[in-house]
Amino acid sequence: MGLNALDFTIIAIYLIGITLFGMRFRKRQRTLRDYFLAGRDIPWWAITLSIVAAETSTLTIISVPGLAYSTDMAFLQVAMGYIAGRIVISFLLLPHYFRGELFTAYELIERRFGTRLRTLTSGLFLLTRAAAEGVRVYAVSIVVSIALGTGEIASIAIITVLTLIYTFEGGLAAVIWTDVVQTVIYVGGTLVGVATIIHYIPGGWSHIHQIAAEGNKLRVFDFTPTLWKPYTFWSGLIGGTFFTIASHGTDQLIVQRLLAARSQRQSALALVLSGITIFFMFALFLLLGLMLFAYYLLPTSHFGTPDRIYPTFIVTKMPHGISALLIAAILAAAMSNLSAALNSLSSSTILDFYMRLRPQTPEDRKMYLSRLSTVMWATVLFVLAVLSLRSVGHVVEVGLQIASIAYGAMLGVFLLGVLTRRATQNGAVPGMICGFATEIYLWQFTHLPWTWWVAIGSLVTFVVGYAASSLSKASD
Repeated sequence: MGLNALDFTIIAIYLIGITLFGMRFRKRQRTLRDYFLAGRDIPWWAITLSIVAAETSTLTIISVPGLAYSTDMAFLQVAMGYIAGRIVISFLLLPHYFRGELFTAYELIERRFGTRLRTLTSGLFLLTRAAAEGVRVYAVSIVVSIALGTGEIASIAIITVLTLIYTFEGGLAAVIWTDVVQTVIYVGGTLVGVATIIHYIPGGWSHIHQIAAEGNKLRVFDFTPTLWKPYTFWSGLIGGTFFTIASHGTDQLIVQRLLAARSQRQSALALVLSGITIFFMFALFLLLGLMLFAYYLLPTSHFGTPDRIYPTFIVTKMPHGISALLIAAILAAAMSNLSAALNSLSSSTILDFYMRLRPQTPEDRKMYLSRLSTVMWATVLFVLAVLSLRSVGHVVEVGLQIASIAYGAMLGVFLLGVLTRRATQNGAVPGMICGFATEIYLWQFTHLPWTWWVAIGSLVTFVVGYAASSLSKASD
């Protein structure tokens, strides 16, 4: 079927409209507190939707349906761990973040250990967040190139430039409030997509259920006692919990949103509710994959990669207008995530590095450098996305794997800081290095699924860090 003039008009209106909406927040940005924490005046419900937007990127929208299409519903077990991890963060880490005026997650590390470890943790965040985000930006090029017929590099450039404009101007306030709008758009768009697919399949949901059952795609729980399958109940609950404590408790991308809440209680409420919302959204995207399987009944190789199945359906099968809405929904997810990444990378760059070297910098100079840093990171992410064009398979798994490489070492250090009094900077540094090296080894030289990497890496970091701290104190 393809897109027509109406579809292109709707997509253009969305892209221009959301960019102009985000730019409205520039006048409120007078200090770094405004630019990076939105004045700490964001209501809990907006933070909830913003966390959901940050977590459900384009990778989720196009790749999770592809997972269900090619396998089953077992990925949902990971989302169970996502909820448990948020509960742990609410009791374990949030109280520490709301003691004092913190801007980044890594200031907590300096307060507990010292500047050397803060530099190490924030530097690791910058490297791995940029790498993971490059894959996410690449993912949207799949959709844009299929929908608009532009080349993948041009598609990456379009989304990067438009997102940069309002993030540059409006800071975190623009990020969060555009997230709210974009979350509503892509959830609504996905529901419309589900209803449309059901309408297209003779027999509706009962026929979809029959085909999915015959294809063994309805399985959610897998209690197999093994480490070597990526999605079992054990890897989902344990691995998902550790992954979430790291991603939402130590990653500036999410911690920055939590710090923007009006109080610790509102921050915790937003965090836990976002986990429940994510669970149901993952279930929705997996069901969408089952519906696509019932509609096509074709091998994934027919589409090139599983990630192209849903975008292909939108462009070729959806009625005009609805297809544009769904493309806009996917672009909404992409822009939400990219804007959050740009602002968090910029905040860590300025606050964790520059301000420590130049603490007396005037406020207007800080604002100028913060915006300049945002432009710099947009350029870096564009380059990394272009380099990711050779990615194959499920891009959602590639993105999660890249993030997991650092999360174990990061979480181990934070746990050393909040759970022990004996740990020292001299002990935590070798612990973090060992934990990171372990995760590199798991990634490159084993077939252990990514769902276990964070748990193992954090355990190694904690044990080595604690032992090294004890030895260093004994030798003093």
